[in-house]
Amino acid sequence: MLSRVALRSLVQQNRASLVGVRFASEGARDLENFPRRTRPVEKAPVRMGIFPEEWFAAFYTKTGVTGPYMALASIGTFLVSKEFFVMEHDFYVGIALAAVLAGIVKSAGPGITESINKELDADEAVYKSVRQNEIDALKNAIAGENNAQANAAAWEDIIAAKKEAVGLQMEAVYRSRLSDAYSQVKKRLDYQLEIANVMRRMEQKHMVDWIINNVKKSITPAQEAAALKKCIADLKSLSA
Repeated sequence: MLSRVALRSLVQQNRASLVGVRFASEGARDLENFPRRTRPVEKAPVRMGIFPEEWFAAFYTKTGVTGPYMALASIGTFLVSKEFFVMEHDFYVGIALAAVLAGIVKSAGPGITESINKELDADEAVYKSVRQNEIDALKNAIAGENNAQANAAAWEDIIAAKKEAVGLQMEAVYRSRLSDAYSQVKKRLDYQLEIANVMRRMEQKHMVDWIINNVKKSITPAQEAAALKKCIADLKSLSA
């Protein structure tokens, strides 16, 4: 009777846990109050090697702490008294076999468990590395896409900068041409000025030569001799 009660309570508890999934008003699952069930990595706790801890927890609310043990004792006594469980020679062989197997498990179990855990850890590390590699590859792809989008957005700025650079080059060419035109015009003006200066000097020289020649032509030999004598007399007077 107690076993049926325990099983019935466990079944009802599982049904309640399955029905207990609720959804929010907008249609999304309420993960805060009803989180997703996760598969346990380690085995569930047991008592006496075979009985789950949940059975004892189910008995505690109705029979107290000693209820599960009394239920096991009463059920075992019932089975033995009604000869549903017959203690023949196979029973004692089973007890001996259980003792031997328990000793083997106690002696060799930790080593086997450690080796199996190492293999599981190695497999888990491989799977985690594959997952991490995929995550890194996706992150790199996302970063590359972000860079491509940034470059596409900056293309307009690049075109504007190129246009500005071309404008500066055209301005430099324009200024260099203005400088060349200025230098050429200045050279021609300097040439014309030099021509005018040369002509003026030649005219002055020609006029001076013409005046001197005419003056020389207008002086007679008698005037020249009188002027020479007068100069000698002036020199003598100055020297006296």
